[in-house]
Amino acid sequence: MSPHSPVQLSLPVYLPDDETFNSYYPAAGNDELIQSLQACAEGDANKAVYLWGPVKAGRTHLMHATCARANELNRSSFYLPLGIHASISTELLEGLELVDLVCIDDIDAIAGHPLWEEALFDLYNRVAEQKRCALVVSASATASDAGFALPDLVSRMQWGLTYQLQPMADEEKLAALQRRAAMRGLQLPEDVGRFLLNRLARDLRTLFDVLDRLDKASLVHQRKLTIPFVKEMLRL
Repeated sequence: MSPHSPVQLSLPVYLPDDETFNSYYPAAGNDELIQSLQACAEGDANKAVYLWGPVKAGRTHLMHATCARANELNRSSFYLPLGIHASISTELLEGLELVDLVCIDDIDAIAGHPLWEEALFDLYNRVAEQKRCALVVSASATASDAGFALPDLVSRMQWGLTYQLQPMADEEKLAALQRRAAMRGLQLPEDVGRFLLNRLARDLRTLFDVLDRLDKASLVHQRKLTIPFVKEMLRL
């Protein structure tokens, strides 16, 4: 939550500095989604967005980016990853309707937990009544397929806009890797980029982390990125 928020809660969750809209590489077909998230961040209250897509598709990056944009504008925001629900209380949801932007990540993590489902349903109702807060949630499946037991909650989740996060094609991932490398002053040849795509997990977070390691290794060893060098450094 930004320091400008009217609600003071203690939650050990911090937004990474490098996960913004500027650092996000959108796949084809996600333009309308990005525009809707930016609108939520910039003040389009009374908007609800349900974003779904597979694990490591970039959902969390977009949630972080939406909060970061709101914070840039001195608007209050609150980010809650429900993967940690077992260690927190539903009381965290109380008063969130007074925040400008609320982003709840991995909301399907509480599917089948009655107390959490009731608390989220109540939050949706309060958001609708207050007409101040923009509410963005993410999940790995549609609201109707995510395993929620409370029909009223499913209905509420479908009240706003629903977007499926479109995955990046390999060519888009390659372009994203090369842009990331260029930002670091590093040249990533096409054959090396394709080698990484073929040998590693294909989510961008993993690929970017490996690229960061290779960047440091190339500086230490004063070598360019080649397939033999990458094999040596990554022991592939």
